[in-house]
Amino acid sequence: MECTVLTGISPEVIKDLKQGKARTLELHSTPNVITLNNAEPGMPIFLTSINREDLAIGDQGIVADIIGISITMKRLIEFSPGMVYEERERMSARVKLKFCCNSTVRTVTQDTMFSPVLVEVVKCCSYHAG
Repeated sequence: MECTVLTGISPEVIKDLKQGKARTLELHSTPNVITLNNAEPGMPIFLTSINREDLAIGDQGIVADIIGISITMKRLIEFSPGMVYEERERMSARVKLKFCCNSTVRTVTQDTMFSPVLVEVVKCCSYHAG
């Protein structure tokens, strides 16, 4: 299965998603916001705690289904006495995800810093006798 990747996700967040409940993440990392800019609800996405630069074949993570996405721009204006203004803009993305399966990276494709990382993943299934 081919997926785009969200990298640098906290292991605690991944563990929380594995419990099966849908969770909403707010991401400020530029590569992750770029990845979500091209994503749509219903698409699978690979999440890993590995950094984008270090992602390699054999790395572990999870596949989650995207339930909803919103990307926003926040403008911050700070000023101090003496008429000193500083204006900043921050783009952030909120994404609601639901766990699908554990997975391992089979191939990694990284074109440029300003395009999403694509991976082909192998679903790791485990069966329990019961």
